[in-house]
Amino acid sequence: MQETPTSPIPLRPPPPRSADGEGPADARPRGKVKKLRLLLVLLVLSVLAVISTIFGMMMAVSNELPSLENSAQFKAARNSAVFATNGKQEIAHLTDAQNRILLDAGEISPNLKNAVVAIEDQRFYQHEGVDFTGIGRAVVQDVLRKRAAQGASTITQQFVKNALAAQRDRTVFQKLRESALAYHLERRWSKDKILTEYLNTVYFGNGAYGVESAVRTYFGGRGRDYLPSDRLAKNVTPAQAAMLAAMIASPSAYDPAQRPIQAEQRRDLVLKRMAEQGMISRFEYSESVRQVIPTERDINPPQPDSTQPYFSTWVAQQLVDRYGAGAAFGGGLKVTTTLDPAFQEAAEQGIQGRLGGIGPSSSAVVIDNKNGAVRAMVGGTDYERRPFNLATSGHRQPGSSIKPFILATALQHGIGPESVWTSAPKAIPYKIHGVRDVFRVHNFENSYSGSSSLATATAHSDNSVFAEIGMKMGPKRVARTARQMGIKTKLSTNPAMLLGGLKRGVTPLEMAFAFSTIANGGKRTSGTLASSHLGPVAIEKVADASGKTIDKDHIKYDRVYSWEVGEQMKSLLHGVVVAGTGKNAQVGEWAAGKTGTTEDYGDAWFVGFTKRYTIAVWVGYADKVRSMTTEYQGGPVEGGTYPAEIWHDIMSAILDIDAERHPERVKPEDVLPESPIAPTEPVPTEPAPEPAPEAVPQEPAPAPEEQAPVPQQAPTP
Repeated sequence: MQETPTSPIPLRPPPPRSADGEGPADARPRGKVKKLRLLLVLLVLSVLAVISTIFGMMMAVSNELPSLENSAQFKAARNSAVFATNGKQEIAHLTDAQNRILLDAGEISPNLKNAVVAIEDQRFYQHEGVDFTGIGRAVVQDVLRKRAAQGASTITQQFVKNALAAQRDRTVFQKLRESALAYHLERRWSKDKILTEYLNTVYFGNGAYGVESAVRTYFGGRGRDYLPSDRLAKNVTPAQAAMLAAMIASPSAYDPAQRPIQAEQRRDLVLKRMAEQGMISRFEYSESVRQVIPTERDINPPQPDSTQPYFSTWVAQQLVDRYGAGAAFGGGLKVTTTLDPAFQEAAEQGIQGRLGGIGPSSSAVVIDNKNGAVRAMVGGTDYERRPFNLATSGHRQPGSSIKPFILATALQHGIGPESVWTSAPKAIPYKIHGVRDVFRVHNFENSYSGSSSLATATAHSDNSVFAEIGMKMGPKRVARTARQMGIKTKLSTNPAMLLGGLKRGVTPLEMAFAFSTIANGGKRTSGTLASSHLGPVAIEKVADASGKTIDKDHIKYDRVYSWEVGEQMKSLLHGVVVAGTGKNAQVGEWAAGKTGTTEDYGDAWFVGFTKRYTIAVWVGYADKVRSMTTEYQGGPVEGGTYPAEIWHDIMSAILDIDAERHPERVKPEDVLPESPIAPTEPVPTEPAPEPAPEAVPQEPAPAPEEQAPVPQQAPTP
């Protein structure tokens, strides 16, 4: 039988094999698709989870809105307590209750509201609590400048943050929580209410909590009494409003009393922003920038509840900077400070015993060398009448007490104690902006030794020698050394600064701290709770309302110069006390230091140290620079007179207290070798010359005939 032919059945070619021959070639792409789908699903679920979390958080925090009301915060606030170093003796209550006045929206000047919006949140009336446009702008600026150049918090967020800081409720999700609360506030409260509540919670420095307290403090006038119904915030000029708004970002950085240049610049920036945004006219802007900012004589801070108001006010500002005003004044903190009550009493009695009823004032600071702790601080004698703290803010001319910074610079660059220098009238050429000038130097009362070793010149404060060495080193290098040793104030770098003629003076606190670096052999000793970076320490421990420790200070230090230079420094300054201008500071055991007197006898200093403690003493008139030509037994007040004597009395009392507390300690008499000098011809302390322009030193020229000094006026604190 013949087979019937059939059509061939087309065969499907086998699927291509994968490269490894183990399976179909499209198996991996299909696996990738599945993975992508899975990732997409997970991403969507994650986004939904985040949105759900945020939504849930926003719904949950809506119940917290009533607690943010000023009145609720006011009632919930718990006073913070400040203790002495023993942790038992309370020296201050920090509270906003007695100084804070809650205002209604109609009791705050539009100028104040406009100034704050202009500098803090210019899109305040456009955003809804969170300014996404501002955040984007801030991110771009941060990327372009490679640093945190701009902030993006709105006024609403700042208000919420202040309120939550008072509750000390800081969680991992705090930023989200703040944003959620800000979002809800914008829907429950009017813009005017948010701004009013915010201004009632802002800390403006100098104890001024809330805008009404701030207006009274900075523009209310010294010694004025107010009626309960008075509302000074209602009538504020654009210039005043701008000054207050300028301080919100940092009350300490823009304090008009302590940092007048920075404060005025910031105020003018606020005024500029107000003009650009149409809040004030061109005429108002021009008139406002010509107004003077408040000085320390104008500022009338609220009276603190403290037995040591100068010290506790300084500590309060540190707490505000570290934890926020809400926590500092209403968070119930328990703060243990470094203040030693017995040392404080010794410092006060040391000043009163020498200057009581005489006329000049004095300020003193005691530093514990082992940890940079401030054990005593005399910032004034009557806080109610004169709240300005001379110890922390009294910038006065240092005279020759600046010379140890020249000495440290010289020793580091190979100039030894036995090096010999000419002691004679000198004219040292230098350049200022390419123009040649001459720095003329002479010793007080024309007293010269002809030639002098660096050791002898140190003991007798020979201006001629130190000016030549300082110019050889360069004023900028000397200023840098001073800063590394602990001087916080920016020093001028003209030739006159080498003899203490500064554009802006230094404070007793920073001088004491810088000299403690010398006492520690070149180690700048500080702590983790220092008042500033590697600065003096005032806080030992901070606990919350329940007593749980939040922060505790730990010692930290930075070596400024070598141990060998440190030993030379201590030995040379020991000579000042043994046989130099500081003989009145001798306390029966090893001590070292430096005197300082300005040309017009307006400022006199002795800054010195023993093995364990450093003390800076300043004497002068607190209200303004006045010449003290007859106040010391009919003669002038120099660094070796009242300042050295007060230093002696304070240090002697402290050493006695220390010996009684620690009888096992052996007095460190002559723990260092005697100063390698044996001077016979004393050279009086040279006062500070008139500050000169910034200079670039050249090689010294031959000394010409002596030229009389030009009297200089030191700035008032």
